[in-house]
Formats: sequence, C-alpha cells, structure tokens
Amino acid sequence: MTEVANFRYTAAFPCSVESLYNWHSRKGALERLIPPWEKTEVRQRRGGLDPGGMVEMRMHAGPVPFRWIAHHVENVPGAMFRDVMHKGPFSHWSHRHRFYECDKRACLEDSIEYALPLHGLLPSFLQKHVDTTLQRTFQHRAAVLAADLELHRRCGTQSSKVLVSGASGVLGRALLPLLTTGGHEVWTLVRRKPNREENELYWNPMAGKMDDLPYFDAVIHLAGEYIGLGRWNTAKKKAVLESRTRGTTLLAGALAAQTRQPKVFLCASAVGYYGDTSSATVDENSSSGDGFIAEVCRKWEDAAQVAAEAGIRTVLMRIGVALSPQGGALQRLLSTAPLGIMRRFGRGDQFISWISLDDTISAIYHAMCCPALHGPVNMTAPFPVCNSSFMEILSEISGYPLLFPVPESYLKAVYGQMATEIVLSSSRTDCRKLLDSGFIFRHRTLEEALCGLLGKFGIDNGSTTSKRREG
Repeated sequence: MTEVANFRYTAAFPCSVESLYNWHSRKGALERLIPPWEKTEVRQRRGGLDPGGMVEMRMHAGPVPFRWIAHHVENVPGAMFRDVMHKGPFSHWSHRHRFYECDKRACLEDSIEYALPLHGLLPSFLQKHVDTTLQRTFQHRAAVLAADLELHRRCGTQSSKVLVSGASGVLGRALLPLLTTGGHEVWTLVRRKPNREENELYWNPMAGKMDDLPYFDAVIHLAGEYIGLGRWNTAKKKAVLESRTRGTTLLAGALAAQTRQPKVFLCASAVGYYGDTSSATVDENSSSGDGFIAEVCRKWEDAAQVAAEAGIRTVLMRIGVALSPQGGALQRLLSTAPLGIMRRFGRGDQFISWISLDDTISAIYHAMCCPALHGPVNMTAPFPVCNSSFMEILSEISGYPLLFPVPESYLKAVYGQMATEIVLSSSRTDCRKLLDSGFIFRHRTLEEALCGLLGKFGIDNGSTTSKRREG
C-alpha cells in the first residue's frame, strides 16, 4: 500500500462558472498563476486542457533546478480538468480543478493528491513543509485570479487584436499572459525570423526595417535597451537613447501612415522624465528635469508624437520603479539578501516612486481600454517612500537583517553618472490622473506589494484542508 497526502484549497469569485473556466482554458493562465517568488519558467506547452495536453516547466527546490512535466488526463468543459505529474520530485501527483456555483458565485476547488519518494518513511515535518508551500501558492493564485477577473470585467469583454514590442522583457513577459487570459489576440515584434504561427512580426529598429503591419486595435510599445547598473560610457548611452528613439520613430510612423489606424498607441517612458525632484511632488503637468535619463525620456516621448498628430489616442506611460523578484531593482536587492539588506544608499532621503509589477501591467491594460486617458500618465503607486524606509520595510518583510549604509562617495566612484541619476536621484510622483480614470491598485502600500511579491501572507479567507491516507 502506498501512503499519500491530500491537499485541498477552495476559493470563490464574483463571476460566472463559465467565465472562471474559460480564464483557465486560455493561453497564459499558468504563467499568471506562478508565484513571483518562485524561480519557475514554462519551457514548453502542447495542447490545451484536453487529454494529451502537456506542459514542461523548469523549477527549483532551493538553489537546485529540476524539470516538471505534467499531462492533462481529464477535461469536462465548464466543470473540471485534471493533470498528473509525469516527471518531477514527487513519486505521485494528481491535481484536479473543479468549477461549480455556490451562493451565486463561482467556486474553484483545487484537490491535490501527492506522495514524496519513500513517503511513509519520511518525518511529518516534510509533509507540513509541502502543505505550507501549497498554501502560500494557492493563496497567491486566488488573489491574482480574483484581481485579474475584476480587471477584465472593468475593461470590458470585447476581444482586441494587440501588438506588443519588447515582449521578452520583464514587463512584456508579465503583460502578455494578462492580455491573453482576457481573451485578446496578441502579436509580438521580434528581431529574428518571425514564427507566424506564434503571431510574430519582424522588425529591426536600428536598421529602420519592419514587416508591413496589419490592423491592430491597440499597440503597446515597451522595447528599449536595458539601462543596466554598470558605469555609463558613450557607447552605452548612445545605445540606450537610440534603441528608444529609433524604435518609437519607426513604429509610430508606420501606425500614422496606415489607412486604418489603431485605436490607441501606448508608449513606455519613465518617471526619470522629471529628473531629480528632491522632496517636491510632481505630476504630468510638471516640466522635464535635467540629466541624461530626463533627456532620453523627452526624446522618447517626442518620437511618439507623430502617432498623436495623426489622430491616434497616444498614452505616454511614465513608469516608476516596477518591483518584481524576477527582474529590475528588487531582484538585484534580493540577490544579495542572504548577506543582509543595505540600510540605505547615500543619505537615504531620496524618494522612490515604486509600483508592483502586477499593478504596472494592470495599469497598461487599463490605459489600453480607457478612452479618457491620453498623453503622459504617471504609473506609480500612491505612496512613494524614501530609500531608507524602503530598505527597512524590505528587511522587515524578507526577514533579512539591515546592514551598513552604502556611502554616496563610494557609489559615485564606482558607478559615476549612473549612481547620481538612478540610485541617488529622488522621484516623488503623483498618480492622481491614473486614479481619477478609475484605476484600482492591487498594492497601494509598499508593505502590501512586498508581502505579495515575496509570499509573506497572513491567514486568508480560502478554505483549506490537508490530510494523509493510504491507497
């Protein structure tokens, strides 16, 4: 007889059972449900939820990577589907997703039957660890699913054809699953030979070349050279500037020349447009600041104006510091976290206009669907914090101790202008324009954002059961 464990998590959502099932059946659903604190990558997918469908992921147990291959073995559309692990760390894994109506709400019951190798001989704390991990995972999944369904409801049910540049970046990789689970048809621009079966089109911004574009309802432009954390030299600064201006000029010009133009063109920019704002709060009516980053943002936004002048609703997305353990500033801070968290950088009084990654992509989606939004829009959370407060909150939530501060003189000596304009610069932006358009943040405070990103949850309102049995 083989001893197995059972885990069950039930959550309710304010939508129809059909809508809840359909969300799970669409491309990108799995990616939306993967917790951000886990190093998990979907490597391959074949088929959908019907029997014979397969998904392969690269996952980690601590620092150790492993492959996870699961096959779908049952599917009753609108009611349930089940997948089983074919390759992975468990000796047995079967996951059933059941959809049903309860008190005029759609309910999802996740039932998992699992066994570890030599399950019956292992100490009980190992099963407790697995159950705790599953509890955190499904609490996160329920929160993301509820927020995504509400966002899709607010943005409407009409399917759009959307083109995205920069789809392989941190923002793009998160945005695409949000759009596809909303029922939208998403195409991407790539610099290699395009795969039309994967909705890809070719472009080469530096060479000024691009495939002829069909009609798209919306175009979201995120592409640009990564600004990095090393010292800026002349070549790096040129690449950063030209990757943004040339790509935007090429894309905006092509859209403006179309006989049938898109309804909206969303072009990325950054709060670096305002330069170092010290302790002053700035909004979209504030003037541009000084420095290289401010210059890049000005020229970036100027290149998009050809679309606006052609009558296309154009949104200039001035994005703040987007927080994600998968990339950007937070990832770099967490990469040194086992040694502790730096107390502050420089004096520590410089403000950080942050925003969680989920709120960033939700704001982009909201701006795509909100006809009232146009021109510059600050995409930052409502409550910027100073650097020293940011580090203290990160230390408290992550559990890593605060270490010594990093002197301003050291940062300038090592990183030069980059340190002055990014690490030591202050940005305190107002997001009232976004709020007034009806946008609802998932994470209004830094504490909320970091708890969600790092999986530091309290007791949730989901229904959970776990037990062992012999089979």
